Amino acid sequence: MSSIVAIVGRPNVGKSTFFNRMIQKREAIVDSISGVTRDRHYGKSDWNGKVFTMIDTGGYIEGSDDIFQKEIDKQVNLAIEEADAIIFMVDVAYGVTGMDQTIAELLRRSQKPIFLAINKVDNALRIQDTPEFYSLGFKEFFSISSVSGSGTGELLDELVKHLPQEEGRGEDNLPRFAVVGRPNAGKSSFINALIGEDRYIVTDIAGTTRDSIDTKYNRFGFDFNLVDTAGIRRKAKVKEDIEFYSVMRSVRTIEYSDVCLLIVDGNRGFDGQVQNIFWLAHRNNKGIVILVNKWDLLEKDTNASKEYEARIRKEIAPFIDVPIVFISSLTKQRIFKAVETAAEVYKNRSRRIPTKAFNNVMLPIIEKTPPPAFKGKYVKIKFCTQLPTPHPQFAFFCNLPQYVKEPYRRFLENKLRNEYDFTGIPIQIFFRKK
Repeated sequence: MSSIVAIVGRPNVGKSTFFNRMIQKREAIVDSISGVTRDRHYGKSDWNGKVFTMIDTGGYIEGSDDIFQKEIDKQVNLAIEEADAIIFMVDVAYGVTGMDQTIAELLRRSQKPIFLAINKVDNALRIQDTPEFYSLGFKEFFSISSVSGSGTGELLDELVKHLPQEEGRGEDNLPRFAVVGRPNAGKSSFINALIGEDRYIVTDIAGTTRDSIDTKYNRFGFDFNLVDTAGIRRKAKVKEDIEFYSVMRSVRTIEYSDVCLLIVDGNRGFDGQVQNIFWLAHRNNKGIVILVNKWDLLEKDTNASKEYEARIRKEIAPFIDVPIVFISSLTKQRIFKAVETAAEVYKNRSRRIPTKAFNNVMLPIIEKTPPPAFKGKYVKIKFCTQLPTPHPQFAFFCNLPQYVKEPYRRFLENKLRNEYDFTGIPIQIFFRKK
């Protein structure tokens, strides 16, 4: 594990802008509205050959009555507990505020290495305003500009000197399980139930999670990353710029995941928006597990789940080879079964079939049921193989690939699924000229 550096400060001092510069991606949302960053946001950074994890936190406001702010403060405290070092960010344009003093007191109690970063020092005139920040009680400070990057080198030079020496800091190549679904379907509650702590903000207001966040997790013998995404809404309902970026990040999270755990609100059903998310994951060739949440509120009799499952499979046809698990994040009903199923789907996605064995199985099936003749011409498939891609793709070599139609492609996919376990995985089949 790499060292952890938390960025802490009151709202709108430029923490997320600095975070994005450090990880060289637009991961954290940046907006002029304070309070945009609600959850802790993680990213990898490095300086002078030292790799570390940065945490972007929401702006800290003690004593606020805002429902989100109380949760943000809890997240900030968790980030401080996790961190090996803390960058305390303030805004030179506003000078020292009462909230800065409160945060400084909180940080001193943590007994962690604290690096005071005075942000938005963009010109010589603003440098003259920096000495007043000595009143916060820190021996030294660093004048920086998150936008231009000036001064960040000196800050990072000093920061990495205080990070613990650790080995094994290679790139995190763990499987990524993305938890996706409509807003307020219970995605964050599901992850909190799994890991046993309030790692994500949970309220009954839709859209609380605006960032996509990774959590390393170990279960059933292997490590993987759980990724909580912002809820995806219809484009017509995306009115705020902030929510627009959240939706785009959720889409990107699906694109870069291995398995998608699609959380369905059992009260709302498998509606059009949930189907859109399902087909987005399918188009990106991701493993898919459907989790029907809040089942504790709906469970009536033994046939209820069978009827519900039948309705879902009707909507996702012809790709019906998808596991469906009925869960309750609140009571933890079958949540570990859900993770075990996702792990199995990941293994299915990684399955590789030797070419000789594949031909021995598929060619007799093709010989028994060859492609239909087209305009008096017969298609002869002589050879097949699995392609060396991250997800299952198969090539069938024949004399007239242009005459093989969709029904026969579907026939071969069904036979493939009968012979090999590709549950939860989209399969792509190509016909090539031999």
